[in-house]
Amino acid sequence: MKGGIFAIILAAVAVTVFSSAYVVDEAEQAIIVQFGEPQGDVVSEPGLHWKLPFIQEVRRFDRRLLIWDGDVTQIPTLGREFIQVDTTARWRITDPLQFLRSVRDERGGRNRLDDIVDSVVRDIVSGTELEEIVRSGDWNVDVDDLDEVEQDRDDVALTKRPKLGREKLEAEILKSAAKMTPSLGIELIDVRIKRLNYIDSVRRQVENRMISERQAIAERFRAEGQGRSLEITGEMERELRRINSEAARTAEEIRGDADAEAIKIYGEAFGADPEFYAFLRTLETYSTLGDNTTLMIRADSDFFRYLESKER
Repeated sequence: MKGGIFAIILAAVAVTVFSSAYVVDEAEQAIIVQFGEPQGDVVSEPGLHWKLPFIQEVRRFDRRLLIWDGDVTQIPTLGREFIQVDTTARWRITDPLQFLRSVRDERGGRNRLDDIVDSVVRDIVSGTELEEIVRSGDWNVDVDDLDEVEQDRDDVALTKRPKLGREKLEAEILKSAAKMTPSLGIELIDVRIKRLNYIDSVRRQVENRMISERQAIAERFRAEGQGRSLEITGEMERELRRINSEAARTAEEIRGDADAEAIKIYGEAFGADPEFYAFLRTLETYSTLGDNTTLMIRADSDFFRYLESKER
Protein backbone atom coordinates (compact mmCIF):
# COMPACT_ATOMS: atom_id res chain seq x y z
CA MET A 1 0.00 0.00 0.00
CA LYS A 2 2.81 2.38 0.96
CA GLY A 3 4.65 1.42 -2.22
CA GLY A 4 1.67 2.39 -4.36
CA ILE A 5 1.28 5.75 -2.61
CA PHE A 6 5.00 6.43 -3.02
CA ALA A 7 4.76 5.62 -6.74
CA ILE A 8 1.85 8.02 -7.13
CA ILE A 9 3.69 10.77 -5.30
CA LEU A 10 6.80 10.17 -7.38
CA ALA A 11 4.77 10.29 -10.59
CA ALA A 12 3.08 13.52 -9.49
CA VAL A 13 6.48 15.06 -8.70
CA ALA A 14 7.83 13.95 -12.08
CA VAL A 15 4.86 15.43 -13.91
CA THR A 16 5.20 18.67 -11.94
CA VAL A 17 8.93 18.92 -12.69
CA PHE A 18 8.39 18.07 -16.33
CA SER A 19 5.65 20.72 -16.56
CA SER A 20 7.89 23.28 -14.85
CA ALA A 21 11.07 22.79 -16.87
CA TYR A 22 11.66 23.93 -20.41
CA VAL A 23 14.71 24.32 -22.63
CA VAL A 24 15.48 27.31 -24.83
CA ASP A 25 17.54 26.58 -27.95
CA GLU A 26 20.26 28.94 -29.23
CA ALA A 27 18.08 29.81 -32.23
CA GLU A 28 15.06 30.60 -30.04
CA GLN A 29 13.74 33.18 -27.64
CA ALA A 30 10.79 32.55 -25.37
CA ILE A 31 8.06 34.31 -23.39
CA ILE A 32 6.15 32.85 -20.44
CA VAL A 33 2.39 33.26 -20.81
CA GLN A 34 -0.10 32.86 -17.97
CA PHE A 35 -3.79 32.88 -18.79
CA GLY A 36 -2.99 34.53 -22.12
CA GLU A 37 -0.91 37.35 -20.62
CA PRO A 38 2.90 37.57 -20.92
CA GLN A 39 4.81 37.18 -17.68
CA GLY A 40 8.26 38.58 -17.04
CA ASP A 41 10.98 39.37 -19.53
CA VAL A 42 11.95 37.65 -22.73
CA VAL A 43 13.99 34.50 -22.13
CA SER A 44 16.85 34.61 -24.61
CA GLU A 45 19.55 32.72 -22.72
CA PRO A 46 19.94 29.17 -24.07
CA GLY A 47 19.58 26.30 -21.59
CA LEU A 48 17.23 24.94 -18.97
CA HIS A 49 14.62 27.28 -17.44
CA TRP A 50 11.66 26.97 -15.08
CA LYS A 51 8.07 28.14 -15.00
CA LEU A 52 4.99 27.55 -12.90
CA PRO A 53 3.51 24.17 -13.77
CA PHE A 54 0.15 23.80 -15.41
CA ILE A 55 -0.86 27.47 -15.38
CA GLN A 56 2.01 28.86 -17.45
CA GLU A 57 3.05 27.98 -20.98
CA VAL A 58 6.04 28.81 -23.17
CA ARG A 59 5.73 30.73 -26.45
CA ARG A 60 8.83 30.28 -28.61
CA PHE A 61 10.00 32.65 -31.34
CA ASP A 62 12.76 32.13 -33.87
CA ARG A 63 15.81 34.40 -33.53
CA ARG A 64 17.09 33.66 -37.05
CA LEU A 65 16.32 35.44 -40.29
CA LEU A 66 12.94 34.44 -41.66
CA ILE A 67 11.78 34.39 -45.28
CA TRP A 68 8.66 36.09 -46.52
CA ASP A 69 7.36 35.31 -50.02
CA GLY A 70 4.54 37.43 -51.33
CA ASP A 71 1.91 36.41 -53.80
CA VAL A 72 2.37 37.32 -57.47
CA THR A 73 0.62 40.66 -57.87
CA GLN A 74 -0.64 42.35 -61.04
CA ILE A 75 0.35 46.03 -61.00
CA PRO A 76 0.21 48.76 -63.68
CA THR A 77 3.39 50.81 -64.12
CA LEU A 78 3.50 54.56 -64.66
CA GLY A 79 3.36 53.92 -68.41
CA ARG A 80 0.24 51.72 -67.95
CA GLU A 81 2.04 48.46 -68.77
CA PHE A 82 0.44 45.75 -66.64
CA ILE A 83 3.09 43.50 -65.11
CA GLN A 84 3.17 40.66 -62.62
CA VAL A 85 5.49 41.30 -59.67
CA ASP A 86 6.81 38.53 -57.42
CA THR A 87 8.46 39.88 -54.26
CA THR A 88 10.38 38.30 -51.39
CA ALA A 89 11.80 39.69 -48.12
CA ARG A 90 13.90 38.70 -45.13
CA TRP A 91 12.89 39.67 -41.60
CA ARG A 92 13.50 38.84 -37.97
CA ILE A 93 11.64 39.11 -34.66
CA THR A 94 13.46 41.75 -32.63
CA ASP A 95 10.88 42.33 -29.86
CA PRO A 96 9.13 39.04 -29.03
CA LEU A 97 6.89 40.68 -26.43
CA GLN A 98 5.61 43.31 -28.85
CA PHE A 99 5.42 40.64 -31.56
CA LEU A 100 3.27 38.45 -29.31
CA ARG A 101 0.92 41.29 -28.44
CA SER A 102 0.53 42.55 -32.03
CA VAL A 103 0.50 39.45 -34.27
CA ARG A 104 0.81 36.52 -31.75
CA ASP A 105 2.85 34.17 -33.98
CA GLU A 106 4.88 33.86 -37.20
CA ARG A 107 1.80 33.18 -39.28
CA GLY A 108 0.26 36.43 -38.06
CA GLY A 109 3.55 38.21 -38.77
CA ARG A 110 3.61 36.98 -42.35
CA ASN A 111 0.01 38.07 -42.83
CA ARG A 112 0.88 41.59 -41.67
CA LEU A 113 3.92 41.64 -43.96
CA ASP A 114 1.62 40.66 -46.83
CA ASP A 115 -0.35 43.86 -46.22
CA ILE A 116 2.66 46.11 -45.64
CA VAL A 117 5.10 44.97 -48.32
CA ASP A 118 2.47 44.36 -51.01
CA SER A 119 1.01 47.82 -50.40
CA VAL A 120 4.39 49.55 -50.61
CA VAL A 121 5.41 47.58 -53.73
CA ARG A 122 2.13 48.46 -55.43
CA ASP A 123 2.48 52.17 -54.62
CA ILE A 124 6.09 52.44 -55.79
CA VAL A 125 5.78 50.26 -58.92
CA SER A 126 2.64 52.05 -60.08
CA GLY A 127 4.52 55.35 -59.94
CA THR A 128 7.61 54.10 -61.78
CA GLU A 129 8.43 53.62 -65.45
CA LEU A 130 8.96 50.04 -66.60
CA GLU A 131 12.58 50.76 -67.60
CA GLU A 132 13.36 51.79 -64.02
CA ILE A 133 12.01 48.49 -62.69
CA VAL A 134 13.71 46.06 -65.07
CA ARG A 135 17.09 47.80 -65.48
CA SER A 136 19.99 48.18 -63.07
CA GLY A 137 21.51 51.53 -62.24
CA ASP A 138 24.58 50.89 -64.41
CA TRP A 139 22.50 50.11 -67.53
CA ASN A 140 24.46 50.94 -70.67
CA VAL A 141 23.80 49.98 -74.28
CA ASP A 142 26.15 50.46 -77.23
CA VAL A 143 23.94 51.71 -80.07
CA ASP A 144 26.40 50.36 -82.64
CA ASP A 145 25.72 46.82 -81.37
CA LEU A 146 21.96 47.13 -82.02
CA ASP A 147 20.44 46.09 -85.32
CA GLU A 148 18.24 48.48 -87.29
CA VAL A 149 14.97 46.98 -86.02
CA GLU A 150 16.01 47.41 -82.38
CA GLN A 151 17.22 50.97 -83.01
CA ASP A 152 13.82 51.87 -84.52
CA ARG A 153 11.72 50.53 -81.60
CA ASP A 154 9.34 53.14 -80.20
CA ASP A 155 7.80 51.10 -77.36
CA VAL A 156 10.86 51.27 -75.13
CA ALA A 157 13.94 53.50 -74.99
CA LEU A 158 16.76 50.99 -75.21
CA THR A 159 19.52 53.54 -74.68
CA LYS A 160 17.84 55.51 -71.87
CA ARG A 161 19.75 55.22 -68.61
CA PRO A 162 17.50 54.68 -65.56
CA LYS A 163 17.36 57.38 -62.88
CA LEU A 164 17.05 54.83 -60.08
CA GLY A 165 17.35 51.28 -61.39
CA ARG A 166 16.22 48.04 -59.78
CA GLU A 167 18.62 48.24 -56.80
CA LYS A 168 17.62 51.74 -55.67
CA LEU A 169 13.97 50.92 -56.29
CA GLU A 170 14.23 47.92 -53.95
CA ALA A 171 16.02 50.10 -51.40
CA GLU A 172 13.16 52.60 -51.57
CA ILE A 173 10.63 49.80 -51.05
CA LEU A 174 12.60 48.55 -48.03
CA LYS A 175 12.87 52.03 -46.53
CA SER A 176 9.13 52.67 -46.83
CA ALA A 177 8.05 49.24 -45.57
CA ALA A 178 10.57 49.15 -42.70
CA LYS A 179 8.97 52.23 -41.15
CA MET A 180 5.80 50.24 -40.42
CA THR A 181 7.29 47.07 -38.92
CA PRO A 182 8.88 48.15 -35.58
CA SER A 183 5.43 48.48 -34.00
CA LEU A 184 5.00 44.79 -34.72
CA GLY A 185 8.29 43.79 -33.07
CA ILE A 186 9.70 43.02 -36.51
CA GLU A 187 12.83 44.25 -38.27
CA LEU A 188 12.64 44.12 -42.07
CA ILE A 189 16.14 43.29 -43.38
CA ASP A 190 15.68 43.57 -47.13
CA VAL A 191 13.12 43.36 -49.91
CA ARG A 192 13.81 41.92 -53.36
CA ILE A 193 11.84 41.67 -56.57
CA LYS A 194 12.31 38.06 -57.62
CA ARG A 195 10.57 38.16 -60.96
CA LEU A 196 8.79 40.51 -63.32
CA ASN A 197 6.58 39.45 -66.17
CA TYR A 198 3.89 40.84 -68.41
CA ILE A 199 0.32 39.68 -67.91
CA ASP A 200 -0.84 37.05 -70.40
CA SER A 201 -2.49 39.42 -72.88
CA VAL A 202 0.43 41.86 -72.90
CA ARG A 203 2.97 39.02 -73.00
CA ARG A 204 1.36 37.62 -76.13
CA GLN A 205 1.55 41.06 -77.74
CA VAL A 206 5.20 41.36 -76.77
CA GLU A 207 5.96 37.88 -78.05
CA ASN A 208 4.20 38.62 -81.34
CA ARG A 209 6.12 41.87 -81.68
CA MET A 210 9.40 40.08 -80.97
CA ILE A 211 8.54 37.44 -83.56
CA SER A 212 7.71 40.16 -86.09
CA GLU A 213 11.00 41.91 -85.34
CA ARG A 214 12.98 38.70 -85.78
CA GLN A 215 11.14 37.96 -89.01
CA ALA A 216 11.91 41.47 -90.27
CA ILE A 217 15.58 40.95 -89.45
CA ALA A 218 15.52 37.56 -91.19
CA GLU A 219 13.89 39.08 -94.27
CA ARG A 220 16.50 41.81 -94.31
CA PHE A 221 19.26 39.23 -94.13
CA ARG A 222 17.61 37.23 -96.93
CA ALA A 223 17.28 40.34 -99.09
CA GLU A 224 20.91 41.24 -98.45
CA GLY A 225 21.91 37.66 -99.28
CA GLN A 226 19.90 37.66 -102.50
CA GLY A 227 21.34 41.05 -103.47
CA ARG A 228 24.84 39.81 -102.81
CA SER A 229 24.10 36.64 -104.76
CA LEU A 230 22.90 38.67 -107.77
CA GLU A 231 25.96 40.90 -107.46
CA ILE A 232 28.31 37.90 -107.44
CA THR A 233 26.43 36.29 -110.35
CA GLY A 234 26.61 39.55 -112.35
CA GLU A 235 30.33 39.88 -111.67
CA MET A 236 30.83 36.25 -112.70
CA GLU A 237 28.89 36.75 -115.96
CA ARG A 238 30.82 39.94 -116.74
CA GLU A 239 34.09 38.15 -116.08
CA LEU A 240 32.97 35.22 -118.26
CA ARG A 241 32.05 37.58 -121.11
CA ARG A 242 35.41 39.33 -120.75
CA ILE A 243 37.27 36.01 -120.86
CA ASN A 244 35.26 34.85 -123.90
CA SER A 245 35.85 38.19 -125.62
CA GLU A 246 39.56 38.07 -124.96
CA ALA A 247 39.68 34.43 -126.12
CA ALA A 248 37.77 35.26 -129.31
CA ARG A 249 40.05 38.24 -129.97
CA THR A 250 43.14 36.12 -129.35
CA ALA A 251 41.76 33.41 -131.66
CA GLU A 252 41.07 35.97 -134.40
CA GLU A 253 44.56 37.35 -134.01
CA ILE A 254 46.05 33.88 -134.27
CA ARG A 255 43.80 33.06 -137.21
CA GLY A 256 44.81 36.32 -138.95
CA ASP A 257 48.48 35.65 -138.32
CA ALA A 258 48.05 32.12 -139.72
CA ASP A 259 46.24 33.42 -142.81
CA ALA A 260 48.96 36.03 -143.33
CA GLU A 261 51.63 33.38 -142.96
CA ALA A 262 49.78 31.12 -145.41
CA ILE A 263 49.42 33.94 -147.91
CA LYS A 264 53.10 34.67 -147.49
CA ILE A 265 53.99 31.04 -148.10
CA TYR A 266 51.67 30.89 -151.12
CA GLY A 267 53.23 34.08 -152.45
CA GLU A 268 56.72 32.74 -152.02
CA ALA A 269 55.73 29.48 -153.70
CA PHE A 270 54.07 31.29 -156.61
CA GLY A 271 57.09 33.52 -157.07
CA ALA A 272 59.49 30.58 -157.06
CA ASP A 273 57.62 28.52 -159.70
CA PRO A 274 54.35 29.91 -161.00
CA GLU A 275 53.65 26.92 -163.21
CA PHE A 276 54.07 24.46 -160.34
CA TYR A 277 51.96 26.62 -158.07
CA ALA A 278 49.18 26.74 -160.68
CA PHE A 279 49.43 22.96 -161.03
CA LEU A 280 49.00 22.46 -157.23
CA ARG A 281 46.07 24.79 -157.02
CA THR A 282 44.39 23.00 -159.91
CA LEU A 283 44.92 19.64 -158.26
CA GLU A 284 43.38 21.01 -155.07
CA THR A 285 40.37 22.05 -157.09
CA TYR A 286 40.15 18.57 -158.68
CA SER A 287 40.11 17.02 -155.19
CA THR A 288 36.98 18.98 -154.26
CA LEU A 289 34.96 17.33 -157.03
CA GLY A 290 32.76 14.48 -155.84
CA ASP A 291 32.03 11.18 -157.54
CA ASN A 292 28.78 12.38 -159.10
CA THR A 293 29.87 15.90 -159.97
CA THR A 294 28.79 17.21 -163.39
CA LEU A 295 30.51 20.22 -164.96
CA MET A 296 29.20 22.00 -168.05
CA ILE A 297 32.35 23.67 -169.48
CA ARG A 298 34.09 23.82 -172.79
CA ALA A 299 36.49 21.03 -173.70
CA ASP A 300 39.32 23.43 -174.41
CA SER A 301 38.92 25.15 -171.00
CA ASP A 302 42.06 25.74 -168.96
CA PHE A 303 40.45 23.69 -166.22
CA PHE A 304 41.13 20.47 -168.22
CA ARG A 305 44.56 21.49 -169.39
CA TYR A 306 46.37 19.26 -166.92
CA LEU A 307 43.89 16.42 -167.39
CA GLU A 308 44.46 16.49 -171.13
CA SER A 309 48.22 16.58 -170.64
CA LYS A 310 47.88 13.63 -168.21
CA GLU A 311 45.89 11.60 -170.76
CA ARG A 312 48.49 12.30 -173.43
